[in-house]
Amino acid sequence: MRCPFCGNIDTQVKDSRPAEDHVAIRRRRFCPACGGRFTTYERVQLRDLVVIKSNGRREDFDRDKLERSIRISMQKRPVEPERIDQMISGIVRRLESMGETDIPSKTIGEIVMESLARIDTVAYVRFASVYKNFQAADDFEDFVSELRPHLPPDAV
Repeated sequence: MRCPFCGNIDTQVKDSRPAEDHVAIRRRRFCPACGGRFTTYERVQLRDLVVIKSNGRREDFDRDKLERSIRISMQKRPVEPERIDQMISGIVRRLESMGETDIPSKTIGEIVMESLARIDTVAYVRFASVYKNFQAADDFEDFVSELRPHLPPDAV
């Protein structure tokens, strides 16, 4: 593994342990050339996924990009980081087990929204605002009104 600090290709593993509910291995590494320490994660990858964007463009699936967008929507929310990691791993496993290597970005977005809705409604609305490209406050209002249970007018 190449050292991210000095580029040395001869790094040493100092510690390994299971991570993310035993679906990854966390390795602490040390670079003898510069003394730098860093962490890597090793995961099973069932197949190489390709994302089909709405404009037809194709790009390799990037777990880190998925994780960044989910973590942005979860910022300052009372959800444990381990729960977020589990959710991300579950989404990736679900995508890999679909049997297809080409996955439309719309499918990924819907799966993420479904997962966020079960964990935190504020993060769900945040993600939806970007995913559905909200342009005005009315877009938020319409979306949130769909989340609320419909009560009879005399119940209010």
